[in-house]
Amino acid sequence: MDKSSALEYINQMFPTEASLSGVEPLMQKIQSEIRRVDASILAAVRQQSNSGTKAKEDLAAATHAVQELMHKIREIKTKAEQSETMVQEICRDIKKLDCAKKHITTTITALHRLTMLVSAVEQLQVMASKRQYKEAAAQLEAVNQLCSHFEAYRDIPKISELREKFKNIKKILKSHVFSDFSSLGTGKETEETNLLQQLTDACLVVDALEPSVREELVRNFCNKELTSYRQIFEGAELAKLDKTERRYAWIKRRLRTNEEIWKIFPPAWHVDYLLCIQFCKLTRTQIVDILNNLKEKPDVATLLLALQRTLEFEEELAEKFSGGTASTRNKELGNDVEESGEGESNKQIVSDIRKKYEKKLAMQHGEAETEKDKQKDLLVPGAGFNFRGIISSCFETHLAVYVELEEKTLMEHLEKLVQEETWETEEGSQTNILSSSMQVFLIIRRSLKRCSALTKNQTLFNLFEVFQRILKAYATKLYARLPKGGTGLVAAATGTDGQIKTSDRDERMICYIVNTAEYCHKTSGELAENVSKIIDPSFADKVDMSEVQDEFSAVITKALVTLVHGLETKFDAEMIAMTRVPWASLESVGDQSEYVNGINSILASSVPMLGSLLSPTYFQFFLDKLAASLGPRFYLNIFKCKHISETGAQQMLLDTQAVKTILLEIPSLGKQTAVATSYSKFVSREMSKAEALLKVILSPIDSVANTYRALLPEGTPAEFQRILDLKGLKKADQQAILDDFNKQNSSIRHPSVAPAVAIPSAPPAPAAPPLTATSTTATLTPSTNTSASVAIASREDVLTRAAALGRGAATTGFKRFLALTEAAKDRKDGPFRKLFSP
Repeated sequence: MDKSSALEYINQMFPTEASLSGVEPLMQKIQSEIRRVDASILAAVRQQSNSGTKAKEDLAAATHAVQELMHKIREIKTKAEQSETMVQEICRDIKKLDCAKKHITTTITALHRLTMLVSAVEQLQVMASKRQYKEAAAQLEAVNQLCSHFEAYRDIPKISELREKFKNIKKILKSHVFSDFSSLGTGKETEETNLLQQLTDACLVVDALEPSVREELVRNFCNKELTSYRQIFEGAELAKLDKTERRYAWIKRRLRTNEEIWKIFPPAWHVDYLLCIQFCKLTRTQIVDILNNLKEKPDVATLLLALQRTLEFEEELAEKFSGGTASTRNKELGNDVEESGEGESNKQIVSDIRKKYEKKLAMQHGEAETEKDKQKDLLVPGAGFNFRGIISSCFETHLAVYVELEEKTLMEHLEKLVQEETWETEEGSQTNILSSSMQVFLIIRRSLKRCSALTKNQTLFNLFEVFQRILKAYATKLYARLPKGGTGLVAAATGTDGQIKTSDRDERMICYIVNTAEYCHKTSGELAENVSKIIDPSFADKVDMSEVQDEFSAVITKALVTLVHGLETKFDAEMIAMTRVPWASLESVGDQSEYVNGINSILASSVPMLGSLLSPTYFQFFLDKLAASLGPRFYLNIFKCKHISETGAQQMLLDTQAVKTILLEIPSLGKQTAVATSYSKFVSREMSKAEALLKVILSPIDSVANTYRALLPEGTPAEFQRILDLKGLKKADQQAILDDFNKQNSSIRHPSVAPAVAIPSAPPAPAAPPLTATSTTATLTPSTNTSASVAIASREDVLTRAAALGRGAATTGFKRFLALTEAAKDRKDGPFRKLFSP
């Protein structure tokens, strides 16, 4: 403790004078503790001194023990070396004797085997000369085993002589066997009863010889059997495509009649299997020559019949030599083609097809190292050879005439279906699609089934391209059926040029076309998926129906735009009636005007039917385009009025709110309220511009400019001047207001978003691009000087509302329409491009 701590301790122990009496006992206690600690320290020092001495003694003892152990180990090693030397000296003579015994035993065994070999070779020579095949086969096995023991002595003259003699004997046996087999099939087997038994024994000899002998014998036998086949079917009479079936009848008859005779061959040789392989290869070569030498296109019926019989023959061979598993797989595949739109049950079939063609490619393009293995595979049925396609694949390059016939037939069926189409759905139908569309896919599915039964390679892909052209043609037929606008001098003279007039029946038909195009869009995608599953994998990636689907999407878009144009034409009379109302002389504000009732009746007669026939996606698209058309058109129609008094403006404002209410009630009128949210916002935004314009007209003269800038900040001086005209101001009175307006706006640049309007000289015409958000926005030109600015303003207004419409789209289908619109502008052909033609 430091000094301060000691003082604190003393003060704590003796806080008062009375406590000082305990100093003496405390000192005695402390001294006693000091003596105890000193004694403990001394004992520890003594113990440590004794431990160090003992440790040194233990270390010295351990070192001495290790030295003694090393000495004993050296003594043991020396004694072991001495013992080994002694044992080697004792066993030296015994080792020599053992080696001598081993050599004598080997010599005796070799001489004994040599004697056996000499005797066996002599016996084999006698058997070969007497054609004793059964005994010679067993003797061959024995000689082969004996010869294997003398492989190390092949350089010894006697052994070389015996091996050469044995080789000559095998040549003699081979010659005799081949000579005897040459008589097979000549009729001698019926005359000489023991010939078949002799040939059966000869097969045992062939098995005992090299494998190459058996292969050569089987090859010679197959060539001999097929010699008559060559002579018969290479002649001018039977070397024709329509005689193909007789080729297969010949080999079947040959196999059937010689079945008993060919039992002389061991089952392991698979002679009938190898004969069929050679037959197929030869037949393929001959059919290729026939097809290539045709001077004109082959008859389709003959060609398909030959191909069908070839496929049946290949199927029979595959079933015969593979246990029937392949036939089962083909039946499953046929069911998959017939029921192409049901489930995922054909995944295993597709994998089997892929494995089959991988084997085929491996056979055709394998490396040289695997050739021997493939030759071995040919000895086992089904192991390395696939009968399917071995002959029929040669027809592939000549099936173009079949594809042409299919296309012609399909096109004729399509024309007939379109001609017989009533453009109405059957009573009680819940699909609301045209019956011709289902019939088109039915005949396509039948055509696919026919072709897939014949081939699944290039021809099937070519037929798929035919399907694409057929479906595009059907899309064109649907497109052409849509109502068109008036053209020609009469339409121009009556002011109806470009206007589309639709009746209730036309509107139903357009809805049926929309639903039919949607069905075709979906079903064509499913058709492509099914074709990609059954076609050869090398063509699967090329199977695509996106272009066809784009065509049907274009039909859907055009049909919906036509619906809007048809309603626009119906609104023409009401818009004209609106301009003929004496707005300047109205005395009081009453109920909504007659033209509003007319708009309401038009929508009430059409919208319920459209809502019941169209899907929610397409109904929303129709509503958005209708609002984008009627809202701006109503706004522009206000400018067509000559003069509007304050009472007239109030009445028109009431009518505007009534039109807005009518438009907002359209979703419930069509019984599709799910699309009402985004549509209501869009209608409110479009109709609010007309309301703002009428509020400007209602404002006092002295504040009209400020009100105009506040409510319509995007307005232009030309539009403001037209508002002054509507208010009935004279030119002289307008000048001061216009000067003040221009002065205040000189430093402000307003974006030209709203359409600039002047006094119209003709009814507004629908805008050309049908897929912009305001497809029917009218552009009016007041004079030559302002025509360019009016056109630019109208275009920017269309683009602005199109962007708003795009933001309001809530479904993927509608967004796809907008994307297709932009993509179609760059296309040079197709029905969708017609929408953008001037």
